[in-house]
Amino acid sequence: MRVLGVDPGLTRCGVGVVEGVAGRPLTMLGVGVVRTPADADLGHRLVAVEQGLEQWLDEHRPEFVAVERVFSQHNVRTVMGTAQASAVAILCASRRGIPVALHTPSEVKAAVTGSGRAEKAQVGAMVTRLLRLDAPPKPADAADALALAICHIWRAPAQNRLQQAVAAHAARAPRTPPATPRAPAAPHASKGRTA
Repeated sequence: MRVLGVDPGLTRCGVGVVEGVAGRPLTMLGVGVVRTPADADLGHRLVAVEQGLEQWLDEHRPEFVAVERVFSQHNVRTVMGTAQASAVAILCASRRGIPVALHTPSEVKAAVTGSGRAEKAQVGAMVTRLLRLDAPPKPADAADALALAICHIWRAPAQNRLQQAVAAHAARAPRTPPATPRAPAAPHASKGRTA
């Protein structure tokens, strides 16, 4: 399985490609950051993020794209930029028919370090260890993108089994036809004599 992890951001959008399957050693195929100037117009920044992600998709041809799920922060401006970059990543993948998975930061931390409250340094250290790298990827956005890809590779088999179980259960469940509304009772005809 080849996964492109995307840690969305307008100024720095982390990207990392990991290949492998759960339970086996993983291989990093590429890591980096798509950058945009903070003083540029929003539209130009979004186009730059799109172009950068398209280059990664062209070069690495991932089977899946894992994007960090945007969560509420205190800084609304930061959340908006993150959400916009996230939408660009989802759009780029969907345009190519590549399935997209969203993972929360705590899911990623728990998958990689064992704790959903791990610090960025711990995530970077575990990514380095799991991918057998010489040093943690810099900046942290790049390490986070690799962590997203690792998380998806490890979680996908369980998620697929769960989806298959739900689908199988739905297929076995007896289908009850929708209740048909009853017609109102006809008034009783009076028995009268006709002349």
